[in-house]
This record gives sequence, C-alpha cells and structure tokens, in this order.
Amino acid sequence: MAEVIIIGGGIAGCTTAFYLAKDGVDVLLLEQSELNSSSSGSNAGSLHAQIQQEPFLAMGEEWARSFAPTLPLFAESIQLWCSAGEMLDVDLEVVQGGGILVATSDKEMRLIEAKARIENSAGLQMELLNRSDLLSKAPYISSEMVGGVFCSIEGKANPLVAAPAFAKAAEKEGAKILCGETVTGINKNGTTYEVVTSKNKHHAERIVNAAGIGAGRIASFIGISVEIQAFPIQLSVTEPVESLFPHLVYSARDMLTMKQTQNGTIVIGGGWLAQVDERGRPQVSAESLSRNLAVALQVIPSIAHINVVRTWAATVNGTKNWKPILGEVPGQPGFFMNYIPWMGFTGAPAGSYIVANLVQGKTPQVDFDLSYFAP
Repeated sequence: MAEVIIIGGGIAGCTTAFYLAKDGVDVLLLEQSELNSSSSGSNAGSLHAQIQQEPFLAMGEEWARSFAPTLPLFAESIQLWCSAGEMLDVDLEVVQGGGILVATSDKEMRLIEAKARIENSAGLQMELLNRSDLLSKAPYISSEMVGGVFCSIEGKANPLVAAPAFAKAAEKEGAKILCGETVTGINKNGTTYEVVTSKNKHHAERIVNAAGIGAGRIASFIGISVEIQAFPIQLSVTEPVESLFPHLVYSARDMLTMKQTQNGTIVIGGGWLAQVDERGRPQVSAESLSRNLAVALQVIPSIAHINVVRTWAATVNGTKNWKPILGEVPGQPGFFMNYIPWMGFTGAPAGSYIVANLVQGKTPQVDFDLSYFAP
C-alpha cells in the first residue's frame, strides 16, 4: 500500500511524483501505456505566459478577465522550468527568449492592446511594440507587420526530455512507477482507495488524478463529472538550419506558434485541427498543414527555402473556460485533481508543486489565490 497513487504518466504525473517523493512521501505512479506517450510528449514545447489569442478572439474580454487569475500560475511555472534542469541535472533545453505576438493590421493591433491591458493588470509585463519597435527587436519579422506585443518570460523546453527526466528523478527519490496499467475502477473503503487496473489492485489513502485527456474518465469512477474536451491537432518541424530567430512567435491574424530549437529545427504549430481516422486516431490534415505553413511564411518570409521534414498529429485536452483544476475534490477526501487544460506543459511544474503540497496538508508557498483553481 502506498501513501499516494498518481494516475497518469505525462508531465503532470511525473512532476507530481517527483515533488512528493522528494518530500519523502511513498508514491506509486500508474500509467496506462508508456511514460510521456500522449500529449506531454507530442506537444510543441512552448512555455506560454500570455493569454492565447484564439480564445481571446472567440470569447472576448470578459472571458479574458475571468481567466487572468491563471497568469501568475504560468509565470510561477516558467520560473520553475528555468531552474528544473539544474535541479534534475538534465538539460531540458529550456530557453526563455520571450514571446512576440504580431499584428497585420491596425484592427488586430487594437485587440492586442486590449488583451495586454488585462495581462498587465494581472501582473504580467507586456511590452507593446509599434512597427519600428517590432522590426528593431525582431528584424526577421515581415515588414508587413504593423506592430505587436512582447512577453519577456515566455520560451520553450524539450517535451521529449522533460517528463522522463522528472520520472527518473522521482524514482531516485523512492517513487515506484508502473506502466501498462490501465485504471478500470476506483473503490473507496473507509479512508482507503482501491485502484483497480488491467493488471492489479493497488491501495492508498490519497489519489492524484493527473490523467490529462483521461482525467474525466478517472474522475467518473468516484462519481465526479469533469467536462474534458479532446481535440486532434498537428505540428510540423523543419530540417536544422542556422539560428534565425530567438523568440516564441505568434500571429494575431490566425493560429500560429513558431520557435527554433536548440538543434536548429523550427517547430511550427498553433492548434490547427488534424483529422481522425476510422479508429479514432489523430491523422495529419493536408489542408491544415498548408494553411499553417502559409501563416508562418506571412510572418517570417525568410523560412521559405527551409524543408519541412515531419508533420505529426496528436490529441490535446482542454475545457471550455480554460481554467486549471487543482486540489482536493469536495466531498471526496483524499482525491485530488491535477489538471491544467490547453497549456498543461507550461503549467505542470507549478500545478504539481501546488498539488503535492496540498496532498501533504501543507500550504503551497505562492503569492496568488489558490481558491481560483479549486475543484
């Protein structure tokens, strides 16, 4: 019997296991497949701090103001990302080069300014850029862009390395990790939870639901309804080239994230929808690929000669309001949620630090209101 069972072997589960094991807690992590095999290992590795443009355009300023309390969580998490490599003694390829959102028209610029006002009021420092400022800070950007905004704390990390590194460190601290164990049921016997898997039955006093896309299914085993959305999206990567740009780049006109990695490849994404095959698996859409690359070329024309070498599809998880769910579920003592939609890779270190403290009955040392994230 473990003290805590963590369900999910992605970045949320692995970071939670590390923080708990580091504090001397007896931890068992259960993963249905292999570690880092779902969203955590197939995302673009962006470290986001600002409100994303797509939901801002879709849901407006009222939604953005309601979401703004999440921004300090992401800022705190990026700080943890910056120190994680040294703590784990692993190069996580964390680079904090800043993020630039660019506008192609004065109308888009006004929307960027409105978003920046909300972000600044939440404590995130956003620097508005006119055309001259933009070309001075980012000369690689197309001269057609009229301006933008700069967020200095944004950056990137390597999603192929991060979760496995936290898992390995957790095991060194005494955590036990079992892969190939699909959770099929959860029973409560007094103060003890019984987690039934495809291979075994495990017992613990506390459970952390860090199952990502599967978090809703796991919660349903104890009668909790969590509305989790799943979307097939796709990303592309180019051949390695010389250093062209240091920033995480967004477009205010259409979906785009673009960054250059440590080895020179350029990762191009932004949330473009993939297809789904007859077995429900995400599959690359040629139309989305074409449109995604067109936006990238509009923003940084100098990449036109570079070859795309791979495009892949993956499933990401989200909720309608984009709000993280962190903490103990009311009426279910000992059952904790660690779920950050959409930007879960960015938020995992801070979210897991918070949950790991709450699991132990400790108050997390953060300077923002945790009640906003309560289940």
